[in-house]
Amino acid sequence: MCGILGVLQAGGESVDLAAVRRGSYLLRHRGPDDEGYLLVDTGAGTATPCAGEDTDRLLDLPAVSERADGHYDLVLAHRRLSILDLSTAGHQPMQSHDGRCWIVYNGEIYNYLELRRELEALGHVFQSDTDTEVLLAAYCEWREEALLKLVGMFAFAVLDTVERSLFLARDPFGIKPLYHAYVDGTFAFASEIKALLALPCVRRTVDPEAAYFYLRHGLTDHGPGTLFAGIRQVPPAHFMRLSLDDACQVEPRRYWAAPEGTAGSLSLDEAAERVRSLFLENVALHLRSDVPLGAALSGGVDSSSIVAAMRRIQGKGAEIHAFTYVADDPAISEESWADTVGLAVGAEMHKTRPNARELRADLESLIRIQDEPFGSTSIYAQHRVFQLAQETGIKVMLDGQGADELLAGYPFYLSIRLASLFRRCRFGEALRFFRLARGLPGLAAGPLAMHAVSQFVPSWLRGLALSCAGEAPAPSWMNDSWFREHGVEPGPAPRPGTRLGLRGHLREAITRLSLPMLLRYEDRNSMACSLESRVPFLTRSLVEFVLSLPEDYIIDGDCVTKAVFRQAMAGTVPAAVLARRDKIGFAPPERAWLAGMDDWVREILQSEVAASIPMLTPSSMKLEWERILDSPQKLDPRFWRWINLIRWADVMDVRFL
Repeated sequence: MCGILGVLQAGGESVDLAAVRRGSYLLRHRGPDDEGYLLVDTGAGTATPCAGEDTDRLLDLPAVSERADGHYDLVLAHRRLSILDLSTAGHQPMQSHDGRCWIVYNGEIYNYLELRRELEALGHVFQSDTDTEVLLAAYCEWREEALLKLVGMFAFAVLDTVERSLFLARDPFGIKPLYHAYVDGTFAFASEIKALLALPCVRRTVDPEAAYFYLRHGLTDHGPGTLFAGIRQVPPAHFMRLSLDDACQVEPRRYWAAPEGTAGSLSLDEAAERVRSLFLENVALHLRSDVPLGAALSGGVDSSSIVAAMRRIQGKGAEIHAFTYVADDPAISEESWADTVGLAVGAEMHKTRPNARELRADLESLIRIQDEPFGSTSIYAQHRVFQLAQETGIKVMLDGQGADELLAGYPFYLSIRLASLFRRCRFGEALRFFRLARGLPGLAAGPLAMHAVSQFVPSWLRGLALSCAGEAPAPSWMNDSWFREHGVEPGPAPRPGTRLGLRGHLREAITRLSLPMLLRYEDRNSMACSLESRVPFLTRSLVEFVLSLPEDYIIDGDCVTKAVFRQAMAGTVPAAVLARRDKIGFAPPERAWLAGMDDWVREILQSEVAASIPMLTPSSMKLEWERILDSPQKLDPRFWRWINLIRWADVMDVRFL
């Protein structure tokens, strides 16, 4: 797990090496174990590897600080977090054995041992035990076709000195980040936005459309754009190839898409057995490491299954460390569930108990970690879990991210399943399903029915329907005229098509609407602690299989979500955990936290920074905040988004058009 950065300068001009070094330093948390640079003069055909301050002196490389006067129109930088083969043999940028290609890479290829054997049979020779060397050889052998052979998470760039190209690629689910910017003939890429902002050509100007979707709908990362105009992401499951001779902006190309087919006539028992086999195989692959591992444990089905699978695979003698967040509100605390799992598998439990005062003190740091605004205070709870793992000496964590999107774990998926039953004219089943669902925790008959009905409303009518229901596309606290002046038409949030069934909604959640945002939170929170987070639910084999199953294998007729997975884990995970019907996760008592910091919230809403943000109406925000404090209603997420955006604008020195 690492941080990567690269700058390609068109027109023969030289890259600002000092700016690249500043950007690399801003990625140091992603890889404090090693540092490397490659200085390339593409015209002269020279490529010089150099050392930084964190480079092992055994490598005997020239110092990059002594090369400031040279001419380089391409510079690659790398920060290494050593996970596999901790020796200097894993130093990057790494050159292929034939001298043709160089790679900078962030991620883990879990099936690197199997790929290595395949490549050795084709004549490749390896000098290290790293997955980096295997990935580079795979690219040299199969080029972009290698991407479909990889099981893992990755973002990497390969310089081909013969083809004179720069190839960038990102894993199928976007677990690892890859940002890029093209400004005035300069193409740059990096693992995090902050590294790109260190380059003088990259501006800190807000993107109006991205800001609208965040403020109004809580959406980020739902497309290639970011909240910074001009900074984009390589989408999940895409690659780019740039010519060194014409460093113009190129469009990413897709190499994989979540399938839409069916698995045929498998019985539920057969499907559960296959899911069980795939999941255990995934966890076993994700345990490959040369450093200590742990796991995040909320006490829910997903994280409990990972911890239980770790025990099953590693045997009784293995030491398992589990890390959990404990809410200071008993109503939303999952401590007892986590303890149940910890006791059952014999895990050593570690707990963190953050409070509102600590959130207030840490918010500025958390904003810098995330680079972009985030949706709720649960991101802070997650950050503290990773922080605790780091303090315990753990360098790799397994986490259940992605399972809720893959297996319909959120309560609102019940309404989508209900709509699907109606669409197929299975009215008797639909009525029974509705009666059962309305009695589940967190669900009421009215919202359940309304959300199901909304699945039949065409997109062009949805905005009107929301307005009639009092959900204005641009509420009073939002300056809609500013958005319109900048080409943004306020409207409803993007959503899957009305004719998509449950599996279609899950595909959209995985690829576009939910998971990309959660993976960004996870990557930044873990890497800020120099810690690698792995997500065993997100492999193509498991996702492709689950999305091919009938809907009632995912949510059954008794309103049981994750039905096939619960059956698959029977006998491995404690039965009481598998029987849980509530959904909590790492959820802080957000209303109590913010209400208890009323003076701080008011200070932010009435600050000079808030007044300087043209897309907001501070007077309306203040009135709405006072109204929510005087009522018992649930805290609307928009309040946190206001606070987060205002502080983000200040901390990141954001410019508004």
